[in-house]
Amino acid sequence: MGRRKVTSTDIAKAAGVSQSTVSMVLNKKYNVSFSKETVDKVEQAAAELGYVPQKRKGPKGVKKEKLLVVFCPNLTNPYYVMLLQGIELKAKEQGFGLFVCNTQRDLKMEERYLKMMWQIRPLGIIYTCNPSHCFRGHVEELAEHIPVVIVNNQNEKQNVDAVELDNSKLGRLMARHLLGLGHRHVAYIAPPLTVRQKQRSKRVEGFLKEYEKAGIKDNVVIKAAKEELDLYVAHIDSEYKIGYELTKELLSETDNITAIVGLNDMIAFGIMDALHEAKLKVPGDVSVMGCDNTLFARLHKVSLTTIEHFVVFKGRDACDIIMKKIASDAGKYSDIEPISTYHVEYEPKLIERGTTAYAKSRKK
Repeated sequence: MGRRKVTSTDIAKAAGVSQSTVSMVLNKKYNVSFSKETVDKVEQAAAELGYVPQKRKGPKGVKKEKLLVVFCPNLTNPYYVMLLQGIELKAKEQGFGLFVCNTQRDLKMEERYLKMMWQIRPLGIIYTCNPSHCFRGHVEELAEHIPVVIVNNQNEKQNVDAVELDNSKLGRLMARHLLGLGHRHVAYIAPPLTVRQKQRSKRVEGFLKEYEKAGIKDNVVIKAAKEELDLYVAHIDSEYKIGYELTKELLSETDNITAIVGLNDMIAFGIMDALHEAKLKVPGDVSVMGCDNTLFARLHKVSLTTIEHFVVFKGRDACDIIMKKIASDAGKYSDIEPISTYHVEYEPKLIERGTTAYAKSRKK
């Protein structure tokens, strides 16, 4: 049998002191004062008994955690929560933790978080939207040292891995559905359509192209929120209010619209409430569409017609790409470091529910 391990209790008995005194002396707790005689007795007893000190653990936080960082423009839209859910499912499966940076679409916040990445040095970074144009170079530089994946608009090209979305395709799907139902006078309600948020504009452009092909582009009313709205911190109901308030404005301006599209589901919910308040039936008087197929869109009493583009899967795949990059960085092929760029894209799908129907004339 092997020799029994000497403990601090054994040393305490041999030296005639308490176990806590032994522990403090052997661990060099210099904030506690002991006489030279006590220290010598403890050290001598430890040496005679053949005490082998345990490897000291470093302070909490010293251990390198398996950390991924996720950049989000806001956490008020269920779309981003769904993306995070997909990312977290995969990260948890692989033993990774997440650190979420909510930039609130604020350039200074985004810049601050990006600068922090050089100190934090996570094992991977996921952007749940396109980085702001002024930071693209910064993101590409980071990607040379840390795997970076962007869940982006397909038309925004960057030299990094991406889970892509053709936003114009989503807009075209929406338009084709409404055209097929005979809706010739329609409105599209959106958040601010700024240069910084090109993915929004692409969705609207795709919608307009289909109506242009049908020769009735001028029948589409585009109502977008004011640009300064993006300068404020988003509240939980910000996008809902855009849909609600712009629909009320739209109804005061025209009476021949038979369908209203929200850029996303949250806006569509606001549209429906404004129509209900105006005593207009959905879809009897006005059809409504959203986009993203969030949880609320599937509720029986809402039953929103929307576009599914597999948001949770995108989050999962973004995380999966990070894992693949980490694995490839861990080894070399014929002494050459592998370089790979991943691009994943899902085909969007129309989810037809109860808020769209054949057009009826509303004009009196």
